[in-house]
Amino acid sequence: MEQRIILLVEDNPKDELLTLRALRKSNLANEIVVVRDGAEALDYLFARGDHAGRDVNDLPTVVLLDLKLPKIDGLEVLRRIRADANTRLMPVVILTSSDEEKDIIAGYELGANSYVRKPIAFDDFSKAVAELGRYWLITNEPQPLTRGKSK
Repeated sequence: MEQRIILLVEDNPKDELLTLRALRKSNLANEIVVVRDGAEALDYLFARGDHAGRDVNDLPTVVLLDLKLPKIDGLEVLRRIRADANTRLMPVVILTSSDEEKDIIAGYELGANSYVRKPIAFDDFSKAVAELGRYWLITNEPQPLTRGKSK
């Protein structure tokens, strides 16, 4: 069975630490790749820059994407993910503190699979992240490995 990778796109060190702790606490032994801005997320996904040489077909099982990111914001990252044949079907969960209706609408219009607002309380945040991890890595059936190929 292939290793299921989680790509966490998070610029806030505290939220990164809490997310990593919650995923590990829920006994998900998956590899978690952390990038801290939108440009690095795109470099990772498309095997450019510091991530050149990475197998571009070895995509994450799910991307946990913050919206308010340096360099390139989360909505633009999502737009570029959906515009590329190799990544357009990859699950993307917006995990953000924004509860602005315009962000929720834009996220879904751009093809987000889910929009989760980060809870303020640690226990609630931990539970939400653990549920996300279990769903996308265990319950959900991932797309077949035909990425980037048209039928």
